[in-house]
Formats: sequence, C-alpha cells, structure tokens
Amino acid sequence: MASPIRILTAVPICDGHDSAINTINLEFIRHGIEVVYLGYHRSVGDIVRAAIQEDVRAIGISSYNGGHIEFFAEVVALLREKGAADIKVFGGGGGTITHEDAAMMRRKGVDEIFFAGTSLDEMVKFVHQRYGKPRAKRARAKSSDIELAHKLTEIEDKKKIRNSKFGIRNSCKTRVIGFTGPGGAGKTTLIDELVLRFLNKDRQSRVAILSHDPSVIGEGALLGDRATMINSQNDRVFMRSMATRGQAGGLSPATHDCLALLARSGFDYVIIETVGTGQEAMPFQKNGIVDQTVLVMNPDYGSRLQLQKIVMLDLADIVVVNKSDLQRARTAHTEIEQRLEQNRRAQCLIDTVAKRHRDSGVDKLFGLISTSDKSKRGKERKSHEQARTGR
Repeated sequence: MASPIRILTAVPICDGHDSAINTINLEFIRHGIEVVYLGYHRSVGDIVRAAIQEDVRAIGISSYNGGHIEFFAEVVALLREKGAADIKVFGGGGGTITHEDAAMMRRKGVDEIFFAGTSLDEMVKFVHQRYGKPRAKRARAKSSDIELAHKLTEIEDKKKIRNSKFGIRNSCKTRVIGFTGPGGAGKTTLIDELVLRFLNKDRQSRVAILSHDPSVIGEGALLGDRATMINSQNDRVFMRSMATRGQAGGLSPATHDCLALLARSGFDYVIIETVGTGQEAMPFQKNGIVDQTVLVMNPDYGSRLQLQKIVMLDLADIVVVNKSDLQRARTAHTEIEQRLEQNRRAQCLIDTVAKRHRDSGVDKLFGLISTSDKSKRGKERKSHEQARTGR
C-alpha cells in the first residue's frame, strides 16, 4: 500500500481564524491524508521548521488577516534557503485574497490559492494529484534536521528498516522517557513545560520528541500535538509526529526503529508520547525502549473500580495527577496513592498543573526525570516513597 500523503497546515502569526482550516483538515483526513496541524498564530520560522522536521510534501496556509502576499512569499523563500524547496506551498483566505494577489503569489512560488466557494472535493483532488506522486530523487540534505527527517520517513514508510534490536538504553547516553495516559490528561502540555526546563538547564542540550496520534491502515490522521506546543518551537528541539497506521497499543509500527535512529543522533533526551490510551495499554513494556515511564492522569477517571483496572498503574515509574487544581484532585491523589501502595514497588506520585507557568509540581517531575545517575534516581524514589508512606 502506498504511503499516505503528509501535509502541514497552519494559520499565520496575528491570525486566530481557525474554523476554516479545521474543516479542511477533517476533509483531508477523511480522504487518507495525514495532516500535521501546527495551529494558529504561527510565524514563518515555526512553519518552515515544523515542515522540515515532519518531512511533509506541502504546507497549506489559511490566511484571513491580510499580509498574505509577503507571508506566503517568506515561507517559500525560507524553504529554499534551508534546502527544502521540494516542500511546496498552497493555501487560501476566503475573501481576503484577491485574484490579483493570487497571481502575484503564484509568481513568487506558491502552488495554488483557493478562493471562497471552492469545494472541499476540489481541494482534496488537488492535494492528491499534485502531492500524491512518488518523490523525485532528492538532493543531498543541506542540514542535519533535513537529513534526519528524510531518514525517519524512510523508516516510517518501510522503505528502509534499520536493525535496532540492540538495547537502546545501553547504546548511548541519550535518556529516553515515555509518556502515556488517557486522552485529555494534558500529556502534550506537560511535555512542553518539561522541554522548557531541559532547554534552560543546559544551553547546549538537544531534545527530540516522538508524538503519536491514532489512525487506521489506509486512512488519514490528524497529527495535532504541535498545535499546543509553545516552548518546543525551538531550534534545539526536533519533533516528529507519527500516526499509528493500524497498530494498537499507543505506538507506531516504526516507533522502535525511529527511536533507535534518534538515540544515535546526538540528542540528550528523547521523549515519546503515546496516543491517548485506555485500561489495557502497556506501550513501553514489551521491548524496554525507555529509561522511565510516566503515566499522566486527570482527576476525573471514574470510580475506584475503574482505577483498579488501569494496568499502567502497576508498571509506571512515575504517576502524575495533572490538572490538580480541579475540585476532585485531592480525592484522586488519595485513591491513586492507595492503589500504588498495593504494588509494593518504588513509584512516585506527583501532582501538577501543567498549564500553570512555573508550576512546582512540574519542577518536581523535572527533577526526577532529568537526573542522569540511576542510583541517585533510585535514592530519590526511595526517599519519596518513605515520605509518602511515613516510614
């Protein structure tokens, strides 16, 4: 089966009109296209960086605030400057882009501009016809990010599977941290806050993120975690969005091989975020691909009976009750604490409010996962356990 078309969609800086792009995203997904959605109020640099790292075929920009001629032209120019001219640009803007504007934008390298009244079917047909053909042989990568993005695409499309049966954790100094938990628990926001702390702790450190969203074989996917990333829009952060492409359990069939490549690419930390998972998911246990597993929960998980069914509570190294400012958070903490005590192993329980800047709970979590010495981490967990149980 041919690999899905991957495109990136975004709304320019100073433009918060996202209704149109959300509708178009859904139509693309229904027709088998994988859409990396960057969100609104995005700069030229953010858009180009994301497009290169995601190795998309094209960028679709929805612009309703004016300034479109200059903005689109700057995106095209920066792609060429970065050595990524094979990534094309198209877009639209309702009634704000005139036919005269569109003609000028095409002369500056924009593939197509869609006007108000254009059917969704026409847009989908354009993307399939223009970007659905196999890529021509690409020139030598101009930067390490481009080269890495190309290699990840080869792995994900199963054109080049790498032998990664070696132990990833023992192969290099890269620390790998896995985040899992139900949808809506705030995993992405929490990761973004942690990335900020990684970047501030060491001005030379580099972080990679593998973020997963669900899809079935032969269908499209909305890869939307970038839309809520703020701190991760940094040149020292490499983020790749992956669709599960039919595999259950929260990860992609290519995750292990992509992780092996990232672990050999000089990153200090690699963070893996699974799709929103349920009671049965154990995404990191089969092959031991992570150094630490973090289970992120919100206070509204249901009854205590539901809590007993969550398998990851037996396996996670750290359990985070995010959104701990909600009314039920204190009760949730007590119930989860009692559940963890039954496991009789060193597990940490931390309360966070990831959306709150400089949250002390996120600081504590960062302290646990950023410690490189395993014996020290063990002592910290033991101390945390003793403080929690009063022993």
